[in-house]
Amino acid sequence: MNRIRAPDLASESSSPLPIAEPSYPPIADYAAIGDGRTVALVSRAGAIEWLCLPHFSAPSVFAAMLDRSSGGVFAIAPELPHTSTRRYVDATNVLETTYRTATGSVRITDFMPMPANARRLEPMREVLRLVEGIEGSVTVRVIVDPRPNYGRSQPRLRPGASGCTWSWGNELLTLKTDAPLPFSRVTISAGSKYSFSLCYTKGDIGVSAPLGAASEQRLATTLAWWSQWTGCCSYDGPYRDVVIRSALALKLMTYSLSGGVIAAPTTSLPETLGSNRNWDYRYCWLRDAALTMRAFTGLGFMDEARAFFAWLVHTTRLTWPRLQVLYDVHGRTHVPERELSHWEGYARSQPVRIGNGAARQLQLDTYGGVLSAALDYVRSGGKVQADEARVLAGFGRSVLECWAQPDNGIWEIRGGRRDYTLSKVWCWVALDCLLDLQQRGIVQIDTARVRSGRNEIARIIESRGFNSQLSSYVQTLDGDRVDAGLLLMPCLGYKHPNDMRMRNTYDRIRQRLGRNELLYRYEADVDRLPPGEGAFGICSFWAIDYLVGRGDVAAARQMFERMIARANDLGLFAEEIDPRDGSQLGNFPQAFTHVGLIFAALSLARREERKR
Repeated sequence: MNRIRAPDLASESSSPLPIAEPSYPPIADYAAIGDGRTVALVSRAGAIEWLCLPHFSAPSVFAAMLDRSSGGVFAIAPELPHTSTRRYVDATNVLETTYRTATGSVRITDFMPMPANARRLEPMREVLRLVEGIEGSVTVRVIVDPRPNYGRSQPRLRPGASGCTWSWGNELLTLKTDAPLPFSRVTISAGSKYSFSLCYTKGDIGVSAPLGAASEQRLATTLAWWSQWTGCCSYDGPYRDVVIRSALALKLMTYSLSGGVIAAPTTSLPETLGSNRNWDYRYCWLRDAALTMRAFTGLGFMDEARAFFAWLVHTTRLTWPRLQVLYDVHGRTHVPERELSHWEGYARSQPVRIGNGAARQLQLDTYGGVLSAALDYVRSGGKVQADEARVLAGFGRSVLECWAQPDNGIWEIRGGRRDYTLSKVWCWVALDCLLDLQQRGIVQIDTARVRSGRNEIARIIESRGFNSQLSSYVQTLDGDRVDAGLLLMPCLGYKHPNDMRMRNTYDRIRQRLGRNELLYRYEADVDRLPPGEGAFGICSFWAIDYLVGRGDVAAARQMFERMIARANDLGLFAEEIDPRDGSQLGNFPQAFTHVGLIFAALSLARREERKR
């Protein structure tokens, strides 16, 4: 029996990434595949350069996007110069990349299989890569170089008859292929097809998946799973394909075992190159709850809405009636922030961080986000159990106790707490939603006390959160800076879009923070970090929603079309966009940006429906 030798896995080149780009690809060059528990990022050059196992916030196994030499990679691509085109297969998260060389063309299909048969023993996680010859003959190079535990563990390699295994601690990674040996260099002719199955397990026996026809069946099952899921979408408004793609991105970032939605599957992709604005977003932020719930309910994904609502209510019980800023996918709040000094960071942007210090902050907007999500869920037909109702009422008591305190705000600005106007608005929203829930018979509250608290918050916002000299609401009470987050005030029900104060605020935000259709979050030097972050994607979508609300539909549609043109070729957005060259910045793909796109599209669709 032929066995692959360890040297066959290594490249003859001295470069750690001989068949991928030795320099860092643009963030927009990546595609995302996943299975509802973790996400892999695949570069245009055919390299999986980010994958955490067994779940989103676990340590990485492949992370070449953060360090080209020691991050780890799983690459398959032609060894000759080539061009490539790629797409997601229909309305799924199955990636298909076609490479063309002087000698022929080859197609690689990348996906993480969705579960099909509960009675069959399946791998804990699997990445399946199918390589198919289209025309002529193409030689591809294959490199599998796992660097587990953020590159800090040295796995033990065991060659086998049809692949190899790597082990570290109680974790096992198995590569199995039906390609001829040595599979590090395979010539593929038209009509031939080979499977590369990478399977992972932790604390259990290692299970490898069958190849050949069974690989094709897993592809068919996964395509059908995604198609069935998108088929449940009730949205039939404008830009449907774009909306469905954003919904698919959001589903990739939904942890299937709990319903929690992470902010992004990556850490430390910089908000500006060379800066230290690099954060870990592999956690679930409660501030995002309101708009995430509106995305699920607005598109008709009530199973996701119910799971998300249950996650919001049950995960937060450990800290009830107070809310933490963020939780991991299992509901844990201890996510200490540390730096990985042995990695150089994306495009040498240091530091690389794991964990997030924002977990220790006070962000009052979280209460409004959770209670607004609960109300939207109820309005969409969702049911609230008695114990869940008591949890929601407890959040209201916390708001009454702490709304007047300074906090770190929706943007998690470090360096001390301040009285952010938007945080007060979110507290007003929390109490307003509780009153609505009480009228619907959902919760039992001290109505007079809640109404009085809501009115007092509004008095403070109007007297101290509005600067009459600027004719604008401002970032902090008694301040003189604007903040793009204030565009949320109408959609949260606090202010009518055509209120003169709101119209003037929009104009001032556009004047100070606008760059064409893009908006920065806030004015320079507010966060006391080195300057240079990009424009924040979701802020533009908030502006679109605001324009729709006040009746400027043509302007809103024009801005929307210009924004969706800024996605990468697969329709994915990072957190930020550089107004100078349109490049994507920050963690990728970013759930909040895609939620904003869905939110803006729903606003446009509702306005068109009212016109009809």
